[in-house]
Amino acid sequence: MFTYHRRGTHLNTAARLRRLVVALAVVTCGVLGWAGAVPAASASIIPVPADGPYGPAPAPAVRLITAGGMPGWQITLIAVAAALAAAAAAVLLDRARASRRTASTTR
Repeated sequence: MFTYHRRGTHLNTAARLRRLVVALAVVTCGVLGWAGAVPAASASIIPVPADGPYGPAPAPAVRLITAGGMPGWQITLIAVAAALAAAAAAVLLDRARASRRTASTTR
């Protein structure tokens, strides 16, 4: 917002790509943070009164025992984010290596 630009200077393609990757990384981190906070925030247990206005609460027919763990969608989300981060890092490293190679051959 408060950047100083000299007249006639333009961002090259690599700088634009870097800015795009940083913006995507910020958005991805925000979405992952939100996705991690939503299940924790909505995991409250609403107590059912034993003798409420609708009569006694029915007994559960099936007893469900959970041992904990992470849901499958969270594992998938983490794997996709890791794959995208690795792909972005590979592209950036390849472009940096290619630019150094062309810079060293011009001298």
